[in-house]
Amino acid sequence: MIYRFRIILDTEEDVFRDIEIKQDATLEQFHDVITQSFGFDGTEMASFYISDEQWTQGEEISLFDMSDGNQPVRLMNETTLIDVVHEASPKLIYIYDFVSMWTFLVELAEIAEYESGTEYPNVMFVHGQIPDHAPDKEFKSDESSDFNEENEEGFMDLDEYDDLGFDENWN
Repeated sequence: MIYRFRIILDTEEDVFRDIEIKQDATLEQFHDVITQSFGFDGTEMASFYISDEQWTQGEEISLFDMSDGNQPVRLMNETTLIDVVHEASPKLIYIYDFVSMWTFLVELAEIAEYESGTEYPNVMFVHGQIPDHAPDKEFKSDESSDFNEENEEGFMDLDEYDDLGFDENWN
């Protein structure tokens, strides 16, 4: 089977690519096609994140294992598309270059039959030009979190470290 994806750059302008790829392709192969179709050289760190219907970032699937070895890490070269994407869970978030934070919304649009004579992966459609710089991201806290303006006065003043329980001249 063939997966048809729409990969949308998270920006105000419409910038997206429609890509066909075999369902048993690895996420690393998918990463390569995405970077090439958007004109990146593919040398930066990247990760896919499993997502729900509201585009909430879930489990990470990384290009390289950057962990300390204490937690298992899913890697792109060991994970196939069919392992993480299907009709019930059709969305991924893809982040390329953790300094610039190019963020893409990846959605499975269709599952199709293999067409003989077509080479896969296949960039079916290109729309829009990628900007010179990654769009700025606005990072804000959840209203339900403990860190918001209403309870800011509840934080400890770190200049008053007498109550922290350690000797300031410990060395």
